[in-house]
Amino acid sequence: MMQTLQIRRAIIPGLLLSCGIPWALGLEHEGWFTESPRAEISPDFSVGDAGELVATSDARIPSQGQWVKIFPLAGKGFCRFTIQRRIDAITHARRSAVVKLTFTDDKGELVQDGDDKARPVYPADLETPGEWTTVEGTYPVPARATQARVELELRWAPGGSIRWRNGSFTLVDPPTPRTVRVGAVHFRPRKGKSARDNCEMFAPLIADAARQGAELVVLPECVTLCGRGLKNGYFQTAESIPGPSTEYFGTLAKEHELYLVVGLLERAEALVYNVAVLIAPDGTVAGTYRKVCIPREEIKGGVVPGSEYPVFDLPFGKLGMMVCYDVHFPEVARELGKQGAELIAMPIWGGHPDLAKARAIENQLYLITSTYTEADRDWMRTGVWTPAGELVATTETWGTVVVHEIDLDLRAPWHYVGDFRGRIPRERPVAPAR
Repeated sequence: MMQTLQIRRAIIPGLLLSCGIPWALGLEHEGWFTESPRAEISPDFSVGDAGELVATSDARIPSQGQWVKIFPLAGKGFCRFTIQRRIDAITHARRSAVVKLTFTDDKGELVQDGDDKARPVYPADLETPGEWTTVEGTYPVPARATQARVELELRWAPGGSIRWRNGSFTLVDPPTPRTVRVGAVHFRPRKGKSARDNCEMFAPLIADAARQGAELVVLPECVTLCGRGLKNGYFQTAESIPGPSTEYFGTLAKEHELYLVVGLLERAEALVYNVAVLIAPDGTVAGTYRKVCIPREEIKGGVVPGSEYPVFDLPFGKLGMMVCYDVHFPEVARELGKQGAELIAMPIWGGHPDLAKARAIENQLYLITSTYTEADRDWMRTGVWTPAGELVATTETWGTVVVHEIDLDLRAPWHYVGDFRGRIPRERPVAPAR
């Protein structure tokens, strides 16, 4: 059951000092009060006609300051904070219009939570139509916390302003875990006489993954090309998408009621792309990703790069796709992460395993890889990589599959840093002016 807390609280000087805020302003409204690190960079704070909390930056300097409210924690478990925000003349809202929530004791000090302090968390901007954006987050309440400090901050946006309205801090039931069983195939086709031959070799492995409860299964790169010894293989095996191979894999996806990610070569008029194709449980093509980073061998063979980074909203979470050489460059995974991808499926011929680890860590997402590399080589592995960069599930033998359950809501805070995934949009850099 949801319990809404209606709280009014005056400024507590000791609390401000303990949180490292040296300068407090006098403006208050319904329990909210204003702060800034220094008077010379303070925004202009006001209250709108409809009771909105307003912060406006000086046009000459990047002002910094926030509206603050202290909510006592009447119970433990989980809490949710939500508020609506409208910006004006702010270019990068994700960095300049920030909500921060900090759990503290009665003195305003960070509380111990496991092996570290409970670090601040950052509710996310939701996709909201219209001028007002909803900012919301649900979090476990640390056992020793007695209050939650909410900050609505304006920073780094000369001449910009923010209006905040309809703020709500509530105690809620624990959210339902978002778990999904993902699978990856470790198999290298050999001596296939046709594209269909190669595709059919994967059928028993997909069936095995389905028997283990897999909801998403990832196959390797260029499955219709591998092992056939073709001289001009990129061109010779390229086909339309949808096409014969996606139709065949569609029958398997429908039979086993799961999602498939398959590496193929796509022909679009005169062009050839190296692609990852997402096939839905109804057998249809749900989406395609065209490999952006093309290595020299594919360039020589006439393969051209894609330029888009689609993310697909599946029943269990948001899925992005990469292909092989993409993992050697941080931009591809970053673009997918920026658009909300929580896991990335990556068909791959081979690649540096430390880069799979890096892409997972720096974007705080899961990576599922299916490779043609032998398991005993110090090179890419077939398996599941966690946001901590750990290969938690893999397989050692050709002709096998790995299936592993992941929790897309699981967060593993770093010492001192806290929940890095929540900090990424608030603190990652903006593109440099050119």
